[in-house]
Amino acid sequence: MAERIFTPEEANAALEELRPLVEAMVVAKHVLDEAQEERDTLTQQIAGNGGGIPPAELAAHDEAVETAAAELASAIGQVQQAGVLVKDLDSGLVDFPAVRNGEDILLCWQLGEDEVAYWHGLEDGFAGRQPL
Repeated sequence: MAERIFTPEEANAALEELRPLVEAMVVAKHVLDEAQEERDTLTQQIAGNGGGIPPAELAAHDEAVETAAAELASAIGQVQQAGVLVKDLDSGLVDFPAVRNGEDILLCWQLGEDEVAYWHGLEDGFAGRQPL
């Protein structure tokens, strides 16, 4: 199990700090996906016939991908540093390690939800969410 164990109250209190980090994580993932798609399109054009695209343009796209990846890694790192597990980058799904009736569980929260109101077993995942 994780180093930090949360109560539902602690998890909800942590949302004040975590919500903007998770929002930044989701945005950074979206920006990274777009930057990679643009770079891939450009690479295909170059592979086809060169397309008259200067090498500096590809380098700029590579830099955009690297910057977006670094921002995403930073956001993920900050969430994990708080003791929270990142489960889905696109939806902003995170889990808080917890204990319920002596059993290790995960308190489950997704960006857009007002509070941590669900839990699931370690092996159940999002599909096994149950109300607290």
